[in-house]
Amino acid sequence: MSSIISGRCNRQSFLAVLKLMLICCCFGTISGTLNVSETNFESLTSSDRQIYRSSRTESRIFDIECEEGHEKLKNSFSWADYLVLCTMLIVSCGIGVFYGFFAGEQTTSSDFLLGGSSMGTFPMAMSLAASFVTAIELLGNPAEMYLYGSQYWMVCLSFLFAVPLASKLYLPVYMKLRVTSSYEYLSMRFNTYTRMFASALYVIQMVLYTSVAVYAPALALSHVTGLNVYVAITVVYVVCIFYASQGGMKAVIMTDTFQAAVLVGSILLIVHLGEKYVGGVGPIWSQSYNTDRLEIFNFDPNPTVRNGFWPVVVGGTFYWMTMFCSNQASIQKYMSVESISQARTALWVSCIGLILIFTVNFYTGMVLVAHYKDCDPVKAGTILASDELLPLYVISELGHFKGITGFFVAGIFAASLGTVASALNSLAAVTCEDFLQGVFGISLPESKGAFWAKCISIGYGALSFILVFVVERLGSVLQIAISFNGMVGGVTLGLFSLGMFFPWANSKGAIFGATVALALVMWMGIGQQISMASGAFNIEEKDTSTDLCPCINTTFLTKENNTTAKQEPVFVLFRVSFLWYSAIGFLVTIILGLIASIIFGAEDAEHVETDLISPPIYDFFHWLPRHVKEKLRVPVKLRHSTRDNSVQLKGIVNANIDLSDESLAKSDEREYTRKISVMTA
Repeated sequence: MSSIISGRCNRQSFLAVLKLMLICCCFGTISGTLNVSETNFESLTSSDRQIYRSSRTESRIFDIECEEGHEKLKNSFSWADYLVLCTMLIVSCGIGVFYGFFAGEQTTSSDFLLGGSSMGTFPMAMSLAASFVTAIELLGNPAEMYLYGSQYWMVCLSFLFAVPLASKLYLPVYMKLRVTSSYEYLSMRFNTYTRMFASALYVIQMVLYTSVAVYAPALALSHVTGLNVYVAITVVYVVCIFYASQGGMKAVIMTDTFQAAVLVGSILLIVHLGEKYVGGVGPIWSQSYNTDRLEIFNFDPNPTVRNGFWPVVVGGTFYWMTMFCSNQASIQKYMSVESISQARTALWVSCIGLILIFTVNFYTGMVLVAHYKDCDPVKAGTILASDELLPLYVISELGHFKGITGFFVAGIFAASLGTVASALNSLAAVTCEDFLQGVFGISLPESKGAFWAKCISIGYGALSFILVFVVERLGSVLQIAISFNGMVGGVTLGLFSLGMFFPWANSKGAIFGATVALALVMWMGIGQQISMASGAFNIEEKDTSTDLCPCINTTFLTKENNTTAKQEPVFVLFRVSFLWYSAIGFLVTIILGLIASIIFGAEDAEHVETDLISPPIYDFFHWLPRHVKEKLRVPVKLRHSTRDNSVQLKGIVNANIDLSDESLAKSDEREYTRKISVMTA
């Protein structure tokens, strides 16, 4: 992509700033918040792109008079904008320098990957929230409100369901085992192959996602400042890799805390200024109400309904459970604090933060509805997709405030950098623990653990950087790459749940169930994306107007209408709301995993270590009648670990004789469990 030189001529300046809006096209859909436009520039063929570019420069609609109406879009970054953006990047690097060189030497892998389990509750909570609120949510939620209404805001309810489930069912197991990689659990509970399967999925998922998450904000910087896009990408990667690799988990968490403040500050400032421009809360609320966008309780049970109450709340709960309960980056942060009470408090604080951010984000969408009530810039052809609405609004309406544009772009960078930094740190943990030690049996010296973790983190950053140059040529496949997050998450959650909730499940059943579930949701997701890209079906949007638009790109609008006219019947599974993907992956993994386990020979529940089963599940077994317990072959008497953190050997307990009196010291616990897992593999 060639560099855009501001000021070369009026038309080129206009196009340079206009291209800023392409940032959102790089994000696609994850967790359902970002709209996939059928007219996405990247999804057009080469000839179509040439026609579109020609329409921008040759169409009589976009003549000199029309360009003068968009004069406000020609503003480039001011010195204040540069100052704000550079300050955010410099502070991020400074935190990495402090924790990497001045805050005490990090020699062990535990120091680097877990922060020595010495982090504070509030910073960890802010880090969790920052890693979940990516630029995808930051740009996608306002567009979601603008196009489809407020129904997706109900996902905030799913936070309130997912957090207590994570806190009570999953967190006690992780905290008791004190695993660096969450996939160590799968080796303890099932075997090494199950661990490899889940670890490999996570690596593929995060490497693809980090490439997209860095490419998008770098493209934004390029289009705003005129800097070559490849230079912008390099700058972003250098900053991100530097502080993540040098400072480890401590730098990641503290930088996330700072970046969360930048992110929240930017969206609050934008919504505050925007509210004033459209006349206050009254007109904003009235416009959304009059256009039927204040829709919350749509109880249509049809699974193909995109944003009904059931897919948003129920499907959203499963999706956010994948983030809170089985995502390596999240679990690694839980391990960075000392006690389970700290981790639980951090979960609830991050939940409140997420609800606040999502609420402000959707209110920003209501501001956009009020501002563009008489001229939809998407239908007018001013921008290529609705995902570009917020950048367009900030540049065109608030750009005259010095520093606002820079603060907005800094917020986008903060959202993306926080996610990428957490990903690099978690990828280093997975590689060290699951592949080098778990698969290849390479024991890293404790004194060199931090060094090798840093090298691996840098290596993944370099790999992600290289993939950026592939990502930018993938076009509409970007949406598939990002949607891979939700597809993989449900399957992974199913594996962990199968192990923690069902002591009869075995390794063969787990792998079979997960493989079939992954194939199913991938087939559904890819089929839906292909159908949408081909124009086979569209998603119904709320009404918008172009009555008072000063400029309408009729060439682009005609093409959009032609694309819409090609709709054909689509296979029903391809029309299922993507919000159900995580739930489908989870349920198929559980159901088929249990069936296959029975067929291959169910695990003897008495031989499953109690520390590997979720405590509430064992409590449930405790209250079962004795004859039911004997039939299910679950322990008659519960044997949780003692308070001195010893772990008891597996055995059978009856009324008179306890065959499991032998204990293991805490220092031998992990080695013992690994030996057991190798023997059963």
